[in-house]
Formats: sequence, structure tokens, C-alpha cells
Amino acid sequence: MAGFLHRRDVVKTLLARRNADTLVVAGLGSSAWDVTAAGNDDRNFCLIGAMGLTVPIGLGLAEAQHDKRILVITGDGDMLMSLGALATVAQVRPRNFAIIVLDNECFGETGGQPTHTAGVADLAAIARGAGIEDTGEIREQGEIDALIADVYDAPGPVFRTVKIAYETLEDFKPPLDGAYAKDRFRVALLGAKAAVGGA
Repeated sequence: MAGFLHRRDVVKTLLARRNADTLVVAGLGSSAWDVTAAGNDDRNFCLIGAMGLTVPIGLGLAEAQHDKRILVITGDGDMLMSLGALATVAQVRPRNFAIIVLDNECFGETGGQPTHTAGVADLAAIARGAGIEDTGEIREQGEIDALIADVYDAPGPVFRTVKIAYETLEDFKPPLDGAYAKDRFRVALLGAKAAVGGA
């Protein structure tokens, strides 16, 4: 059974600590809605329909932007689809990279069918087995302050599973136009010259 933490509260608290150098890549569905509910920030890159690509995109961004802190926020279904990416993260060892998996043990976007984390799969243990040294699982509200400190300040890669309740909440959708979302993020990252293809 998943934990009793509320995903939207966790994400809001987590992102309240971000600074100008924090870039967020959000997984499809509820993770993207939660990140957007916390603030429709131009430095958010929310995936729509790209299941399994959140960690690979975040890793590429971390390697391209060493002076930024890259934070991936995604769900257990998305993470289960790209477990191999964890081995690449461990091999590359980006010090500016943190992964948060909001684990409600179900596929929330398709009706709440149980994922493997409702059974025997332990994502933090899988990440550790892949070679990521700083891993852990969060279940209690009292662990959130330590989670925030680790996500923003600990040398990466950092991996945390946050056990959350299965909830149906109001959607806060990010921009759904892919070209616009990409351009908005590029301008936030690279400046106005990116809008005309200058970088």
C-alpha cells in the first residue's frame, strides 16, 4: 500500500525551495499537473504523452547545463518504463541531477491499475542496484525537510521515491502546444536569442 503523503503538497513544498538555477522536467500526467499547480514556470518542461522519457531528458539536460540543478519529478509508471536509464545515470554520475518518483503504486492516468510497485518492485533498491549511491524512500511528512535538502544540495545523482496516496485531483495542465512549450523553455534557459534560433 502506498503512503499517505499528498502529492500536490509534496511538490508545492519541494518547488518552493527552487532558485533561478533550478530546471524541472516533469513526467506526463499527474506529475506535470502537480508541477504546474505549484507554478506555471517557464523553467518547467512538462512532458505530454512521452512516457518513459522523463529521466533520459533530464539526464541530457544535466549534462548540457552543468551550472544548473536539474530536477526530475515523475511517477512510478513512467519510471518503470525506463529503468535502464538509471544505469546510464549511475554511469554518467551527474552531480547536478536529482530524481523524485511520486509513487502511488498505480497507473493514475488510465484508471488506477496497480503498477509493479504495488507488488515486489522497490524503485529505490533498483536505482541503488543500477549504481546510484544516494537513494531512498520517503513515507512520512517529517522526512520532507531532509528530502528538500538532499534534492537541492547533495551531490548528485540523487534518487528518491516518495510514497503518496492515490488521489483524483483537479488538472492544472501546462501548455499543451509542443512547439510553444519547447520554445518557452529554451527562452527561459538560453535567453531571448533562442526565440529566433540563435542558440
